[in-house]
Amino acid sequence: MKKRTDPIIIPEGADKVLLHACCAPCSSAIVEWMMQHGVTPVIFYFNPNIFPLQEYEIRKMESKRHAESLGVQWIDGDYDHESWRGLMCGLEQEPERGARCLKCFTMRLVKAAEKAKQLDLCFFATTLASSRWKSLDQILQAGQRAETIVPGTKFWAQNWRKGGLYERRNQLLKEYAFYNQQYCGCEYSIRQPHDIITAD
Repeated sequence: MKKRTDPIIIPEGADKVLLHACCAPCSSAIVEWMMQHGVTPVIFYFNPNIFPLQEYEIRKMESKRHAESLGVQWIDGDYDHESWRGLMCGLEQEPERGARCLKCFTMRLVKAAEKAKQLDLCFFATTLASSRWKSLDQILQAGQRAETIVPGTKFWAQNWRKGGLYERRNQLLKEYAFYNQQYCGCEYSIRQPHDIITAD
């Protein structure tokens, strides 16, 4: 492992990495850090958990706008919310950071690992580990499960809140005037009914 002065550790050979991105605000500081440290990110936007469709489209276009502004490769994953809901069946009442979240993370990171392998990339990472609302243990479990399911891939397990990245995220959010969502994404995580964005 290449150890640096900051708390971010780059795995040996991780010069190009598939980065699963949940949204532009969470990915912005990570992408910037990678590019400043010789790592080329390939952004993979795969989030079938997001509801409603209008919310999904807003977050997707913000992620794409950010990537294009930096000349970073950006890949659009499929949006199949009904399949996601089927996978979450029976876990609807789970609290945040409960069993539903772990299953959701695993589903998305397995897809990320599959995309990394398709692109002949060994390493994949996720911006989910930048959010203080997420369980780092669950993200680690999901990433390790994904690398087991998809041989030839390796999960870059990293706490992306460290090294000033969380503070930098908030700065970039303002600089880019990103849309900043107020809930995780799925209908089960919406705190108040008025948070739902309905299509006209």
